[in-house]
Amino acid sequence: MSREVILAKVNEIFWDVFDDESLEITEATNADDIEDWDSLTHISLIEAVESEFDFKFAMKDVVGMKNVGEMIDIIEREMA
Repeated sequence: MSREVILAKVNEIFWDVFDDESLEITEATNADDIEDWDSLTHISLIEAVESEFDFKFAMKDVVGMKNVGEMIDIIEREMA
């Protein structure tokens, strides 16, 4: 699966979790970029990504992620 396809799927997850299809997610997007992105929403995002891509994030990955690009790096690694 290409990085672009993963980003598109992640973008759809963001639309669903934040209930906002106007969001434009990039690899640089982080919690500071989305007003409603708090710790509870972060958990919902993690769970939705895990469900979509059928794997579980390691706790060190969850706390270390700084942006969507790093999330995609982890997804790619897990799918390899």
